[in-house]
Amino acid sequence: MNVFGVDIGGSGIKGAPVDLDRGELVEPRHKVLTPHPAAPEPVADCVAEVVRHFGWSGPVGVTFPGVVTGSVIRTAANVDKNWIDVDAAELLHERLGVPVTVLNDADAAGVAEMTFGAGKGRKGTVMLLTLGTGIGSALFVDGRLVPNTELGHLELHGHEAEKRASTKVKEDEGLSWEHWARRVQKYLAHLEMLFSPELFILGGGVSRKADKFIPLLHHIRAEIVPAQLRNNAGIVGAAMTAAARHD
Repeated sequence: MNVFGVDIGGSGIKGAPVDLDRGELVEPRHKVLTPHPAAPEPVADCVAEVVRHFGWSGPVGVTFPGVVTGSVIRTAANVDKNWIDVDAAELLHERLGVPVTVLNDADAAGVAEMTFGAGKGRKGTVMLLTLGTGIGSALFVDGRLVPNTELGHLELHGHEAEKRASTKVKEDEGLSWEHWARRVQKYLAHLEMLFSPELFILGGGVSRKADKFIPLLHHIRAEIVPAQLRNNAGIVGAAMTAAARHD
């Protein structure tokens, strides 16, 4: 069964049809740059461009970088604040003319990783973190998602965690892998103190370079592994959620 997934990020909006039996993209994903400002209407136009690139006409799952309750956006840290209180599924349905499901971006990535990737078969407390423009989080207890945790906004040493340890901060400040890894380690230690997970899964685009920073993370009791679906996890999880809602 194939369903379409779209991942809205702070820098890019990407999507593709997904084979839900294998958890893999059917075709190479299509990506467009996130508009600035990333207001509802311009972003909806970009989502429509990605979907129409494939001539898709079935249900679509879409991730959003913020808290989503039902299909209403409640926070918008890395996109335009005009998203707050918008029914994103309704907006995108009007634009696409197909059923649309919307969920938090890290939750989508986590659902995919727990089904097809690094978290498959894992019980206990598992935490996925997406390191990118910001830091997204997905928390699972015995395989069940605790939605909308948004733990990238925790305060860490007087700063919002994602303002110190995201991939964007590494790039903007020109940090070495060693310097950045020390910041990530402090963040993981804080999360470990609060939640005591057995496993951290580190995702986002930087997971492609996991060998450059995961070996530098020390003094964390939990196992630390890279996301196996890499930066496609959000697309896969969005498609999975859309399929479950419109089955």
